[in-house]
Amino acid sequence: MAQKLYIQTNGCQMNEYDSAKMRDVLQASHGLEMTEIPEQADVLLLNTCSIRERAQEKVFSTVGRWKKIKDKRPHVIIGVGGCVASQEGEALQQRAPYVDMVFGPQTLHRLPELLNQARGGHKHVIDIAFPEIEKFDNLPEPRAEGPKAYVSVMEGCSKYCTYCVVPYTRGEEISRPLQDIINEINTLAQQGVREINLLGQNVNAYRGPGPDGYNVDFSLLLHAVAAVDGIDRIRFTTSHPLEFSDAIIAAFADIPKLVNHLHLPVQSGSNAILARMKRGHKREDYLEIIRKVKLARPGISLSSDFIIGFPGETEQDFQDTLDLIDQVGFEFSYSFIFSPRPGTPAADYPDGVSLEEKERRLQIVQARLNANHQAVSQTMVGSVQRILVEGPSKKNPLLLTGRTENNRAVIFAGHQRLVGQFVDILITEAMPNSLRGRVAASNNPEPVSQYA
Repeated sequence: MAQKLYIQTNGCQMNEYDSAKMRDVLQASHGLEMTEIPEQADVLLLNTCSIRERAQEKVFSTVGRWKKIKDKRPHVIIGVGGCVASQEGEALQQRAPYVDMVFGPQTLHRLPELLNQARGGHKHVIDIAFPEIEKFDNLPEPRAEGPKAYVSVMEGCSKYCTYCVVPYTRGEEISRPLQDIINEINTLAQQGVREINLLGQNVNAYRGPGPDGYNVDFSLLLHAVAAVDGIDRIRFTTSHPLEFSDAIIAAFADIPKLVNHLHLPVQSGSNAILARMKRGHKREDYLEIIRKVKLARPGISLSSDFIIGFPGETEQDFQDTLDLIDQVGFEFSYSFIFSPRPGTPAADYPDGVSLEEKERRLQIVQARLNANHQAVSQTMVGSVQRILVEGPSKKNPLLLTGRTENNRAVIFAGHQRLVGQFVDILITEAMPNSLRGRVAASNNPEPVSQYA
C-alpha cells in the first residue's frame, strides 16, 4: 500500500506553488499519495512563511503537535521547508530535534534525496542553499488540477526593503529562461488550463534568457504567454513599482488576455515612511504609474498591500495613506500591522506607536477598502461578467463558482459540464465577499472541456 504525504502550507501563492511541487517530486520519486489527515501520513511537511508576526512560534507549535504522531509511529518523517526553514536552519532542529529534514524554497527539488537520507538514519538533514535556477530544471512535468494554474517565472528579490526577509530567505532575483516558462504553460494548456497566474516575489523584475541569448523583460514575457494556444486569461503577482515600466503598462492596452485587474503593492502613502522602508519610490511615482495604467485600461480594478503602524508612522503619515487610497480607488488590499522580522533593519527601528493605535489605524484602512470594494460590487449588479468556472462552491457543492476578471468570486447554479469553461453570468446580487448570478440567456456554451 502506498505511503501517505501530508503538507501544511503557510503564506503566499509562491508557497502554494512550492507545496504543489513538493507533492509532485515525492509522488514521482517515492510514490507518496496525498492525505488530508496528518495522523495517516508517513511524511509530514510544513511549508513555512516568515512574513507574518510570530511565524517561528507557529512553526514550533505545529511540529510540536506532529511530534505526538511521531511518538506513536516512529517511522514518520517530519520536514520543515520554506522561508522560516531558510532563516532558522540548524537552530530549528536544535530547538525541535524530532524534525528530520530542514530545506529551503530553492532546494525542494532535492526532497527525494533528503528523504532517503532521513530514512537512512541520518540525523539533522539540512539543505538551505540557493542553487539559483537548478530547482526548476529538476521538477517533474507540470500537472493541471483545474482550469487555472500558477507558474513561477522567477525567484527571490533584490530590493532589500527594510522590513522584508525575502532576500535573505529566497535569495536574490533569478529569472527562468523564457522557453522553459512557455514550455510549462504549453503543457498545462494541453491539459485544459485556461488561466495562468505568473508568480514571482517581484514578478515584473523578470529578466530571463530568450532564445537568442538576450534577456527578455516582463512585457515580452506577457506577449509570449498570450500567444500560447488555449490560454485565454493571464494574471500576475506580485509587482514592485520600481520596475513597472511603460512597456508593461502598454501591455494592458495591447493584450486583451491580460485581466482587468492589477495588484501593485505600495505599502504606505507617506513619502517619509516609503523612504524609511527603502521602497525606492515616492507616492508621486506610484500615482503616475496608476494614471498611465488607467489610461491604458479604463475601468481597471486596483488592489495593493499596506503596512500599518511602521516605526515612526505619525498621524499625518497615516492620513497620507488614507488619501492615497481615496485617490487611487483601491478596491481591496492585504493590509497588516507592522511586525518586526528578525534580521531586518526595521526590526531595530525605534517604534513609539502603541499597538492600540496601530489596531485603530488598521481598522480604518480596512473599513475604507471594504466600502470601496462593496461600492464597486454593487455597480456590477445587472452587468454580464465573463467568468472562468472553477468548480463546485465550497459552501454549497450544488452551486458552481468562478472568478471575474477583476478577481471577484461569483456563485451561480449551473451544470457540472460548465467547469473549465468561460461562461457569461448575469450578476444579480452583491454579497460582502462574493457575487451571486445566473447563466446569461445570451450565453453561448463552449465545447465541453475535460473537466466536465
